[in-house]
Amino acid sequence: MKNFTRLLLLSLALLAAAPVPAQTLEELAKMVREAATTEARINEEREARFVRERDNQRQLLADAREELANENSRADRLRVEYDQNERTLADLETTLSERMGNLGELFGVVRQSAGDVQAALDDSMVTAQLTGRTQFLSGLAQRRELPTVPELRQLWSAMVTEIAESGKVVRFSAPVERVSGDRENLEIVRLGVFNAVSDGTFLDWDTRKSRENFIELGRQPARRHAGMARDLQGAGEGEIIAMSVDFTRGQILRAVVQSKTPMERVWEDGGPVGYVIIGLGLFGLLICIWKAVALYSTGGKISRQMKNTEANKGNPLGRVLAVYSDNPDVDLETLELKLDEAILRETAPIETGLSFIKVLYVVAPLLGLLGTVVGMISTFQMITLFGTGDPRMMAGGISTALVTTVLGLTVAIPLTLFHSFLQGKAKALIQVLEEQAAGIIARIAEQRA
Repeated sequence: MKNFTRLLLLSLALLAAAPVPAQTLEELAKMVREAATTEARINEEREARFVRERDNQRQLLADAREELANENSRADRLRVEYDQNERTLADLETTLSERMGNLGELFGVVRQSAGDVQAALDDSMVTAQLTGRTQFLSGLAQRRELPTVPELRQLWSAMVTEIAESGKVVRFSAPVERVSGDRENLEIVRLGVFNAVSDGTFLDWDTRKSRENFIELGRQPARRHAGMARDLQGAGEGEIIAMSVDFTRGQILRAVVQSKTPMERVWEDGGPVGYVIIGLGLFGLLICIWKAVALYSTGGKISRQMKNTEANKGNPLGRVLAVYSDNPDVDLETLELKLDEAILRETAPIETGLSFIKVLYVVAPLLGLLGTVVGMISTFQMITLFGTGDPRMMAGGISTALVTTVLGLTVAIPLTLFHSFLQGKAKALIQVLEEQAAGIIARIAEQRA
């Protein structure tokens, strides 16, 4: 029924589309048969084309699947290769980092070492003999590229040369700046890298870049060191000479020659209080000398009087003995009183000056304490004005305080010893007078008994 309906509809369409409509049923049937044939052919062609396209699509699908499989296999292979390359790249990066680290460390060490060696060589007095040896070090310390092997060898050679020169005693000629400011070319004896002498004087190495020469010290060390310098310069080849070595390369020598001597410290830092203490000490020393001379002279006279039976009024014992010879008939008690009176008269001259010496050795430490207070006041004034940033600003006041204290003790201690000694001597003389007077009383009492 459906095919018939379809055929009918097709016939009507052909009739409508035909350029010449069918006039009879036979024509119509013929047209229908032709249309059916055409339709069948078209359908066959469509089916054939569809089959061809289906087969073609299957082939394309198979090719696509094959290509997909190939690409998946390639992807797996590339993934494995990528992972392997990643591991290899990581290993290479690690190796590169280690090697670059070693080279970078070498670069930094070389630059730092070149700067340190340049500073050490500039500070070394060997540079006066081996001039121009630090020029390449300046460029090497500022280099932006890695150093070459010859440059490293040159750096090593400079270090070894400095070490070797530090153990040599060398004579050479170099400019020397005198104290007057004149520059002279003199023969210099260099003792390693520690000391340099010329004409019996010690030299200092000036490390300023604009100068770099030897300068004569304005103040020289003690005479024994100057004598060593002269002996060193006049020594022959292979001769052994004793010499003072400044292992700090001039720092101790500069400090020694710049430091004040004890006398300079006393006169410059003691101040007015120090002058008073010194004057007091000298005055006390003179009194002690005078008193010692007087006591020993009196003691000698007393010793001679003890050997003589006649009373000599030119000494204390003679004047005491003269009391008995002038009063031979007085009673014993009166004679004893007269002898005591004579001893008292002789005691005062013997002890004269001892109390003043005692006053001096008591006052001297007090003056030292006064100087200490004055120095501390000056120190606190400096702290108030300039703060505590620079200790040298406070050094003057502290030095005054300490110097005056030392001066006070230096004066007080000898005066105390002198006073004790002189007082003992005076007591010994007075005891001799008392013993002789007691002997006279005993003899008289024995005679009159």
